[in-house]
Amino acid sequence: MTLLPCVANQSLIDHHCHGVVRTDVDRAEFEALLTEADGVSPLGTSLFDSMVGLAVRRWCAPVLDLPPHASVDNYLARRAELGATEVNRRFLAASGTSDLLVDGGFQPERSTDTDELAALSGKTIHEIVRLETLAEGVAATGVSAADFATRCAEALALRARTAVGCKSIAAYRVGLRLAGARPTDAEVRAAAGRWLASAGPRRLADETLHRFLIWLALDERLPVQFHVGIGDADLDLAECDPLLLTGLLRATRDTGVPILLLHNYPFHRNAAYLAQVFPHVYVDIGLATHNVGRRSGALVAELLEIAPFGKVLYSSDAFGLAEHYYLGAQRFRSGLSEFLAAGLADESWTELDAGHITRLIGQRNARRAYAPRLSNERSVN
Repeated sequence: MTLLPCVANQSLIDHHCHGVVRTDVDRAEFEALLTEADGVSPLGTSLFDSMVGLAVRRWCAPVLDLPPHASVDNYLARRAELGATEVNRRFLAASGTSDLLVDGGFQPERSTDTDELAALSGKTIHEIVRLETLAEGVAATGVSAADFATRCAEALALRARTAVGCKSIAAYRVGLRLAGARPTDAEVRAAAGRWLASAGPRRLADETLHRFLIWLALDERLPVQFHVGIGDADLDLAECDPLLLTGLLRATRDTGVPILLLHNYPFHRNAAYLAQVFPHVYVDIGLATHNVGRRSGALVAELLEIAPFGKVLYSSDAFGLAEHYYLGAQRFRSGLSEFLAAGLADESWTELDAGHITRLIGQRNARRAYAPRLSNERSVN
């Protein structure tokens, strides 16, 4: 469908995304980065035989000077001809975003850092601190259990000078059944002692320590993002329902620090409910919009059934392939436009309302949620 002008012209703040790969990729690598799967199933065909694969051929091909629905072979050949740097620049420019809030803690060895992403994109880049990565860095210094909490607090205070928020990946490590209460100093010291004494890699997976880090971020007045719902096979999706966070949301309500529920699919309606009933909770649907392809309108409509329009943000959750930056924005715009056009057609709202809703979701909600770190003084068109 043709985008509504208010949606087509709206610059977006992408409030959660990652770096892109620096080098050219072959077909197997491209497909492995296309979805949350590890790669093509030996019992299946191709990840291009999916909604997101069709969306790439339909919407991304023209950005590479190819006709819509170009064949997979032609698409990948053109991508290789242009080279990774040019491909990344094109898709980042075409996304129509102004600001990128970047979590650089996922596979940093193979993807662009914030400086590289800023140079490629020409966007304003803001840092999101991955809490578990920070704690694992502290652990790697040989810190004692007695000093662990203090050292983490010092490390986060230093990062808070430039970062606009934090992210918790407790969903991947222990699930979202997190207690609400702030852990005591003794509980943190005991949990740190068990973790630091364990054999093997320093991969944080302790409910008490995840909760400690969240409260540490709240002490710094840093908005906290939570991975919720859809992800790769490393998580147990049944433990990633945002309703499991209800106790923690009650406990953190009076802090006034925003909690941002990321991705959420297939629990996006549950997340929308939480955004309605808790004043500090915001939601997005992240990478689900481009994974569902032409069904993005249905997904956006389901999120907006009950979520207040002032509590919904845009994110791409782009990682690896620059196509995700463009496709996420394109599919989100299409879905939002479809939702708003339907309401205009049956006179549920006016064009002024549609423009106002678009501005809220596109820019203003992000600036409010991350204020004052994400300046409110810039354009909020």
